[in-house]
Amino acid sequence: MSTLLQLLLRSLETGGIYALAALGIIIIYRTSNITHFAQGSMGMFNTFVVTVLFATFGLPLWLATLGGMLSAIISGFLIDFAIIRRTQKVSPVAKQIITLGLIMIFTGVAPMLFGVDPLRLPKFFEAGSVEFFGASISYNGIFNIILGVALMLLLFYILQKTKIGLAIRTTASNESTARLMGVPTRKVTMFSWALAAMLGCLAGVMIAPVTSVTINLMDSVQVNALIACVLGGFQTFYGPILGAYLIGIGKNILVYYVSSVWGEQLLYLIILLFIVFRPQGLVGRKIVKKV
Repeated sequence: MSTLLQLLLRSLETGGIYALAALGIIIIYRTSNITHFAQGSMGMFNTFVVTVLFATFGLPLWLATLGGMLSAIISGFLIDFAIIRRTQKVSPVAKQIITLGLIMIFTGVAPMLFGVDPLRLPKFFEAGSVEFFGASISYNGIFNIILGVALMLLLFYILQKTKIGLAIRTTASNESTARLMGVPTRKVTMFSWALAAMLGCLAGVMIAPVTSVTINLMDSVQVNALIACVLGGFQTFYGPILGAYLIGIGKNILVYYVSSVWGEQLLYLIILLFIVFRPQGLVGRKIVKKV
C-alpha cells in the first residue's frame, strides 16, 4: 500500500508539470485556433533564462524564476505581435507549421545565447522529506504539487469569475462573434500567448532539477502535454488537465507494476486505442454538423 501511495504522490508531481504545459497548449488552441507545438521549446528557452540569472548573476532562485517569467511574458507578446497577428488569412495547417518553425528558432537561438554545455538548476527545497502512511515525499515534491494545483485553481477562477476570463471564454467560443460584441480579441490572444509562455517556464523550472538544462529539457513534457490535450479533449480547458494527471499516474503504475522497459509504450498504446473509440477525448463533445 505504501508503494502505491508513493507512486501516486510522485505521479501528482509529474502530472502537475504535464498539466501546466497542457493548459498553455489548450489556451492557445482555444483563443488562436493553433496547436502550439512550440510550447516546450519556449519553456526550455525561458528556463535557460532562469538558470543563467541564478548561476551567472547570483540571483536567488525565486527571483530568477520571476525573471524567467518576465522573459516568458515578453516572448509571448513578441510572438503574438510579430507573427500570429500576421496569419489571419493563413490556412490552419500553415499555422501549425509556423509553430514548428518556432521550435527551430528557440532551439537554434538557445545554444547561441546560453552555450551548449548542460546547466544545473537546483530545487526550491534541496533537502527534507515527509513520511505519509509509509510513503516518503520530499519538501520540494510537496511544493511542486501544491504549486501546480494552486496555479490551476487560480487560472480556473480567473477563467470563470473575472472579465478577462469571460473575454477568453468568449473568444474561445467564437472569435469573430466576440469581436463583433466588442471583446478586444487581439489583447486576449496576446495575453494568452504570454500566459502560455509563463506556464511553460514554470513547468521547465519544476522539471529541471531532476535532469539538466539543455535544449532537450522539455521534449518529453511537450509530447505528454500534447497527448494529454488529445486524451482530455480540445473542447474544454479542464479536459487536458485531467488527461495530464491520468498520464502521470498511468505511466508510473505501468512502469512499476507491468514493465520498466515497455510500461510507457503500453500507456501510449492504451491511449491510442481509447482515442480510436472516443476521438473527442474524455470530456470532449462530439460535434455533429447538420446539412
